[in-house]
Amino acid sequence: MRQLTLDITADEPQTLATFVVGQNQEALQFLQRLVAPSAKSLTAPGDRFVYLWGQAGAGKSHVLQALASSTSARLIHGPNNDAGAFIFSPDVAGYLIDNCDKLSAGDQIEAFNLFNQIREHGGWLVTSGELPPSELSVREDLRTRLGWGLIYQLHGLSDEEKIAALTHAAQARGLHLSSGVLPYLITHFRRDMRSLSAMLDELDRYSLETQRPITLPLLRSLLQLESEDKQSL
Repeated sequence: MRQLTLDITADEPQTLATFVVGQNQEALQFLQRLVAPSAKSLTAPGDRFVYLWGQAGAGKSHVLQALASSTSARLIHGPNNDAGAFIFSPDVAGYLIDNCDKLSAGDQIEAFNLFNQIREHGGWLVTSGELPPSELSVREDLRTRLGWGLIYQLHGLSDEEKIAALTHAAQARGLHLSSGVLPYLITHFRRDMRSLSAMLDELDRYSLETQRPITLPLLRSLLQLESEDKQSL
């Protein structure tokens, strides 16, 4: 049996360039301005705190990981196991806290203290969660802090936007996809863009390996292999 090289969970670096913006242009533009060297002009406390929320797959973690890789910001995952992650340092330009809704009780206290330190001493903070601050099941004082600055909802891509993005990616790589491949893929596979992009890569490899064009039968064959691989684990 052919073993798929598809590895959706691989911790590959994310970038803002690979984030498909969709309806999130305003949020991305502000974040890019926030982390730019000229961001010192953002002096109001509210301008230095941003909260991103949206359903799973909307791209919150992608954006925070991209900001971490392109700046000297410290990325903190929730739930977090590193007790020193929340310690403020004047040498750190900014902080990123992903999945605030999953912080432990102890980490919620640490996050609250970090907010206060950043407000007093400078820097910026971008946080994320699946719900708006007012609906989070966290400490009241932390919920208030999360609502201090700008709040953006990240919207997931529509099926049409996903198809357009994947079509553009395929064209940029010189891939020819038969009609029906992408509509079938987004309705019969994981729906987040990272997984879909990884499957597009795998389709390219499978096409070269089998010397077959990327058609609906080839996609079905590959999805069947992926299903068999899962069952064999």
